[in-house]
Order: sequence, then C-alpha cells, then structure tokens
Amino acid sequence: MHDIAILGSGPAGLTAAIYSARANLSTVVITGEMFGGQIATTNDVENYPGFSEIEGPELTMRMREQAEKFGAEMLVDTVTEIDVDGPPFTLTTLAGEIQARAVVVATGATARQLEVPGEQEYWGRGVSFCATCDGAFFKDVPLAVIGGGDSALQEALFLTRFASKVTVVHRRDQLRAGTYLRMRAEEDPKIEFLWNKVVESVEGDARGVTHLRLQDVQSGDGSDLQVEGMFVFIGHFPNTAMFEGKLDMTDDGYVVSDRRMHTSVEGIFVAGEAQDHYFRQAITGAGEGCMAAMEAEKFVAGLEGADAGVPVEAAAVG
Repeated sequence: MHDIAILGSGPAGLTAAIYSARANLSTVVITGEMFGGQIATTNDVENYPGFSEIEGPELTMRMREQAEKFGAEMLVDTVTEIDVDGPPFTLTTLAGEIQARAVVVATGATARQLEVPGEQEYWGRGVSFCATCDGAFFKDVPLAVIGGGDSALQEALFLTRFASKVTVVHRRDQLRAGTYLRMRAEEDPKIEFLWNKVVESVEGDARGVTHLRLQDVQSGDGSDLQVEGMFVFIGHFPNTAMFEGKLDMTDDGYVVSDRRMHTSVEGIFVAGEAQDHYFRQAITGAGEGCMAAMEAEKFVAGLEGADAGVPVEAAAVG
C-alpha cells in the first residue's frame, strides 16, 4: 500500500513525485516503457527555467534524483489496468498489483504516425520518430522531417549536425512553429522547405529508405524526394486508453480535469499531456504535476483524518 502512485515518469510525473515524497508520503512512480517521457528524447532543451541549455535525458535524470532524495520509489513497470473503485485504488502492472490511496495520472502522449505504405516496413531502417535517438546514424546524407510545429523544427535543427541536408515537408504553406524556431530554421543553410506536400509512400531497398513519394495537396501532382531517412513529427495522442469508461475524457482521448487537476473520480488526479492538448510543454507539465501532488496530499490527509474520526473536510483544510 502506497499513499500516492504516480503513473508516468516525464516532467509531470517526476515533479509530482518530488512534491509527494517531500511531503513524507509513501510515493511510487511507475515509469512506463520509456523513462523520462518525450522530453528524454529531446537533445537540447532551451526553454526550461534555470537552464539556458540542457539535454532532455539529463533534465529528467536530475528530476529523478531529486525525487529519490526525498524517498520516492521508481518502479520500472507498466500499468495495464486500473480499478477506480477506491480508495484504495488497485493498479495492475506487468509484474503484479499495487494499491494506493491516491493516483496521479501522468502517462503523457505518443507520437502520431503517417500511416502510409512503407512507414512500418522501414521503421528502424530510415524511418524514425526520435532525432536524438537516431540522428547520429545518418551522417552526411539527406534527410526529411515531416511536420511544421515546434517539435519538427527543433528536430530539424538538431539533425543538421549530422545530415548533408534536411528538407522539412509540410502539408500547409506556412509553419505552425513559434517565431524563434522559424527564424532559426529559415536562416540555417542546411534546411530547405517543401510546402503543400504530403508523404504518399516511403520507398527503399534492402539497405533502407531511398526516397519518399510526395503528393502536392493543391495540384495533386506527385514527386520524389531523395532522402535516406524520414523523421516524423506530426503531433501526438494521449496515452489514456486504460481510462476509457472509467474517467471522463474528451472525444480525442484527453482526461478531463478541473483547474486543480481533479478528474471525475475523487482521489485520482491528472497532469501533463494526458490532459493538456494545448500547451504541451515540459514546464507546464511540471507545474501541473506540482498541483496534482499537492491536491493528492490533501486528499490522503483527509482519508487519514476520517480514519481518526475527524471530518474529511476539516482534515483536508487542516
């Protein structure tokens, strides 16, 4: 039995762990398949307060060390099922069961795929969703980045360290990314842009990707882009499937919460991209993790007060 179980180990989950453990609550972080979440696959983080520049893996490792310093337990496991008839709440993982008086959902989001012919076939052989993970494998060869948001340009800029050229392929005629990133990308001599284009298929041979078949969304004309790698950054979907029918959710799968990170089930809180489809930043996720943990702490205190014969409302306030 734990006071608080935190699902996910990105900035939201790790910040929740820092606050929860520092409040002397028994805290377990169930890390999920990839420790650190999406930011752990980002090479340069330039907009996290206190660090003019830091690598994503280092940032999440520092958060982990801070949480563990206060007593949080890190469990390398994945939750497959949750029983919301609590407290206590029962979490089924690949390794067994865990019970907790309160739960913070910080399961994050996963990169969307293009779902075109060749994408799966060449995944790991020229198709990637993580420039930090795979960029170094593509030295002095042409690459394509698919997308037009902040993530696409951040990764395009990172890939210029290795590639001979990076072509950003975007289905619109203007970027969605912020001004600073747009300026940096437009000024980089290694980055070119293809507007109003979508990937029709990924083509290759036994060695890997050789080119992309593109289609112009306005004229319908087809063309080939000679590249040896394709990096896809077209958005994300929340990792919330296990909560369907158990927590209130939006039509596109995000957990519904109030301003204090409460979900529709008392005692279950949410933070980060499991509920945020708008800001989607490490710092906002961290802030939400803080709020969720503070509210979870009040909830657990209320349970303890009730067990001692003190009204829940008075225990939560006191």
